Amino acid sequence: MRLAYLVTYDISDPKRLRRVFVILQGAGDHLQLSVFRCELNRRELIELRAKLLEVIHQGQDQVLFADLGPADGRGADAIAALGRPSISTVARAVVL
Repeated sequence: MRLAYLVTYDISDPKRLRRVFVILQGAGDHLQLSVFRCELNRRELIELRAKLLEVIHQGQDQVLFADLGPADGRGADAIAALGRPSISTVARAVVL
């Protein structure tokens, strides 16, 4: 099952900041400056956390994961925005 996660980060070193951004860019949708929405299964979540742990300095940096729920359920609608939309909506075909 894929779950939606809101991933935010606060990285103190510009080089590590860029590396964290690139890792997360490959894992989800960039919503704001240090915020991503990622749809991940359990294995992908573990792999993402491992990649980030290789980059961050655990005493100076922070990465937060907020579980928004199933990607095809509540997780799809858990983020509301004022102003421009946070996530671009893509029409999906439904076959019955």
